[in-house]
Amino acid sequence: MRKRIAKKRILLPDPKFNDQLVTRFVNNLMWDGKKSIAFNIFYDAMEIVDKKNQDEEKTSLDIWKEALSNIMPQVEVRSRRVGGATYQIPRQIRPDRKVSMAIKWLISFARKRNEKTMAQKLAAEILAAAKEEGAAVKRRIDTHKMAQANKAFSHFRF
Repeated sequence: MRKRIAKKRILLPDPKFNDQLVTRFVNNLMWDGKKSIAFNIFYDAMEIVDKKNQDEEKTSLDIWKEALSNIMPQVEVRSRRVGGATYQIPRQIRPDRKVSMAIKWLISFARKRNEKTMAQKLAAEILAAAKEEGAAVKRRIDTHKMAQANKAFSHFRF
C-alpha cells in the first residue's frame, strides 16, 4: 500500500431500529444496489423472529445481535510460507473483521437454506444461531478447531 490508508465511511443508522450495525448488515444483504428490497427482507425477517420468539423479554433486534455474537469467531488461521513449507498460523481477529465475518456467514448460510422467501431463510438462520445451532455457528466452531489444531505453529506469527 503506497498511498495513505482509506478513510472509514460513516454509515447512517437504519430508519426503524436506528442502528448502524443493521445498516451494515443490510449493505451486505443487498444485491445489485437494491437497498430498499434488502431493508424489506431484513425487517420481514425481524417480524418472523418476533412471532417465533418464546422469550418475551427479548426483542427481535436483541435476538439478532445475540445470533451475530454467537457466530463471531475469535481466532482464524492465516497461511504463511516458511522455508518452502506453508503453515496455517492461528491469529487473533480484529473486532471489525469479526463482525464482518459473522455478517457474511449469516447471510451466506441463510441463502443456502430451504425455506421459500429470503426473509424466512434469514429468520430461521437467526433463530438457529441465537440457540447456538445452525450452519453459521458450525463454521465458527470449525474455524476455532482449525486454529486449535495448528496452535503449534503460532511461533511463526508475522
